[in-house]
Amino acid sequence: MKEDLLQHIWQSQYFNLSHYQTTSGELVQIINPASDNSNQGPDFKNSKIRIGETTWAGNVELHIRSSDWNLHKHSVDSNFDNIILNVVWQNDCDIEDRNEIILPALELQAGFLNYCCKNIDRSCLHHISFHAKKMFPVHDLILINWKLRLVTERLETKSARIFSMLKENNFHWEETFWWLIAENFDLKINSILFSKIVKNLPVSILTKHKNMIQQIEALLMGTAGLLDGQFSEKYPFMLQKEYRFLRKKYQLNNRREISIFKDAAGKFPNIKTGTTIDASS
Repeated sequence: MKEDLLQHIWQSQYFNLSHYQTTSGELVQIINPASDNSNQGPDFKNSKIRIGETTWAGNVELHIRSSDWNLHKHSVDSNFDNIILNVVWQNDCDIEDRNEIILPALELQAGFLNYCCKNIDRSCLHHISFHAKKMFPVHDLILINWKLRLVTERLETKSARIFSMLKENNFHWEETFWWLIAENFDLKINSILFSKIVKNLPVSILTKHKNMIQQIEALLMGTAGLLDGQFSEKYPFMLQKEYRFLRKKYQLNNRREISIFKDAAGKFPNIKTGTTIDASS
């Protein structure tokens, strides 16, 4: 069993929901399993689950074994303070949150295997009916017209977005171009945050320091909130010192709102910000 498969089982509710209990014997009713979270923190956010006589709203964390909670050091991570249920394939120990409160655990192993035995024929029929839809093809002319319309609507949407930016910055084309570059360096969770960062750092300020790469790094990293805290290395400490001077000079506000992706290291905000620095310089 792998954790991504376990997440799919939970989100799709591929287990017997009737008379399901926590490992301590409390009845569980899943009102809303919520959507998966691809960023730092729990696997599923904003779940709604009834455990015993109480309805809880919060986050759900999934593991192959309960002991993985301690292995990943979630008990000392503030991102996991609002866990209402620990969903596991195999429950091998009780776990506690930062307040040393034992979290309710739901073991899926038996329920999933029982579900598979009862629904395997139904799944095969669904698979056949899905492929049967391919027996009714769409006429080529209809398909071409539909694709052309999609392209037109997408172009209109993008144009409206650019004109909205131009109105916001008094038709400053260079500023608009700068906003678009930064916003599209991270097309998912951090795109809005990158947009807020560059709007707080006008291109006119960067232009004054275009021949000083370290000052541009300090401005972008600092405005993104990536120079907060203490550093033992000389280079980030130097950037932090440079940013503090420039922040007072230009009256800038740093934003500590960026989220770290769980998976691909190439998507980390510090690397994306570094790519923005290369483009701006």
